[in-house]
Amino acid sequence: MTLTKTRIKICGLTREQDVDAAVAAGADAIGFVLYAKSPRAVTPQRAAELARRLPPFITPVLLFVNATATEIIAACAMIPGATIQFHGDESPQDCLVTTAEGARPFLRAARIPLGEGAASFDLVKYAQNFSAAQAILLDAHVDGYGGGGKTFNWSLLPPNVNAHLVLSGGLTPANVGDGITSVRPRCKTLAVDVSSGVEATGADGTPLRGIKDPEKIKQFVAAVRAADQQFPGLK
Repeated sequence: MTLTKTRIKICGLTREQDVDAAVAAGADAIGFVLYAKSPRAVTPQRAAELARRLPPFITPVLLFVNATATEIIAACAMIPGATIQFHGDESPQDCLVTTAEGARPFLRAARIPLGEGAASFDLVKYAQNFSAAQAILLDAHVDGYGGGGKTFNWSLLPPNVNAHLVLSGGLTPANVGDGITSVRPRCKTLAVDVSSGVEATGADGTPLRGIKDPEKIKQFVAAVRAADQQFPGLK
């Protein structure tokens, strides 16, 4: 398979200016969290407003956690062309959603244990179970749902996974290059997904959940592109 550049998704966006900043920086996909318990949650209506700002060929991604098929189909109807991201306890069958546009492409999150526990997660089998997924998204397993900005041990992933992977969980402009170096050789293609790593902070250093820092987004994209340079033949 021809090597392709690392695709970039900026997730957890809630504001127009952050969508615009991600697009300007060169993001390939924009994620909207449709999980009410998340500090970055938006309603489907709000996600639709923000998604209308996207130019052609930048993909909106809708993140769900244990939502019903009715809820998913209703949200997809508001945001044509969206990819679905399942981040809960959904079965392979739960992920097969058909809307008026047809079968919806989806990402399935795999919750990788922290520390040495990462070695016990059978990612090869997980990818086989969710073979209909467009990609398997790797996130750290913490209490609740989502990675909580935590990084798992990339070096403990299987050496060869017959799937497209999306690396997530605690990525920042400072470490994304190391993540790409470690994970890209293990899979078909690689994408990266960042949320907390490009968020703004308050005057006291407290993270502002759902509020992105445009400079951090630029730095993140630049770090990804720099990491890609070590892989010759990228398209």
